[in-house]
Amino acid sequence: MSRIGKLPVVVPKGVTVETGGQSLKVKGPKGELSIALRREVAVALEDGKVAVTTNGGGRAARAYHGMTRALIANMVEGVTSGYSKTLDVHGVGWNVAVNGRKIVLNVGFCHPVELTVPQGVDATCPSNTQIVITGADKQAVGQLAAAVRASRPPEPYKGKGVRYKDEQVKLKAGKSFGS
Repeated sequence: MSRIGKLPVVVPKGVTVETGGQSLKVKGPKGELSIALRREVAVALEDGKVAVTTNGGGRAARAYHGMTRALIANMVEGVTSGYSKTLDVHGVGWNVAVNGRKIVLNVGFCHPVELTVPQGVDATCPSNTQIVITGADKQAVGQLAAAVRASRPPEPYKGKGVRYKDEQVKLKAGKSFGS
């Protein structure tokens, strides 16, 4: 049995959790999220806590037990406080802007790279070399941040590219000329 799956998820005030069949909905001040539950696990609400149990002892049931509990905990945290990812653009003349529901990246190509911001996720630019992606869904925020970073990942020689705010890029030595 999963050690993570055994821990109940505490539901804070202002958050409602509804179960119906094989689905679970979480509503809070930052939004509403839902998940389809696997048949190997069962979810029960008990006095302000969500408990996840298995419907069998197979290998798949043990695997989905902890994963389901972690997904529910992420949903509760997302609708309570939300998730945020900050990315920095490093390069001379490179910049980023948000136009409506599109992120426009000028990162050294002959054309600007445009990415569409999905529903439930917001993107802002505090400066022209920084972008902040926020939302209630951890997976959607991380996926958009990964797509922005993948548009021009940091290169190892000069460190130019799009990187996460706390990401460390290890620079390689260039060519060395000996006499």
